[in-house]
Amino acid sequence: MPEPKSVSALVVGGEANAGPPLGPALGPLGVNVMAIVKQINDQTKDYTGMRVPVKVNVDTETKQFTIEVGIPSASALIVKESGIPKGSGTPKTATVGNITAEKVAKIAKVKKPQSYASSMKSVAKEIVGSCVSMGVTVEGKHPKVFVQEVNEGKWDEVFSDDEK
Repeated sequence: MPEPKSVSALVVGGEANAGPPLGPALGPLGVNVMAIVKQINDQTKDYTGMRVPVKVNVDTETKQFTIEVGIPSASALIVKESGIPKGSGTPKTATVGNITAEKVAKIAKVKKPQSYASSMKSVAKEIVGSCVSMGVTVEGKHPKVFVQEVNEGKWDEVFSDDEK
């Protein structure tokens, strides 16, 4: 029995097409590339405009395929949630946006399955750490100040592990 073939690519959420990188990689495997592209777009529509890692596993005998959709990077999610075009080129001196604690919590929920952190609070601090290098403030404060407040328990309600 032949080994299933895997094709990994970074696609823009909801905008995958039969061109590179997917088409040339999947075409020789004899699968319906358009069916795969349509399924990828359906599964990544929530990440519109963001680069999303996808992996297509193809059984070369039966032409059956499965698609695994990854989670966009923390910085891509921060860009989306804060409404900025991109992070700051000089984050130490220039801030480009602000994000609320609720949006940090929303990103943390998305990233938690992929994180090594054990609690929502820890994942949230990872996200806030990404804000430092992007020049994004949290609740109007420097991210390091915000992390200090999180450590002091001021944001426990927002970053609780209980599902709301």
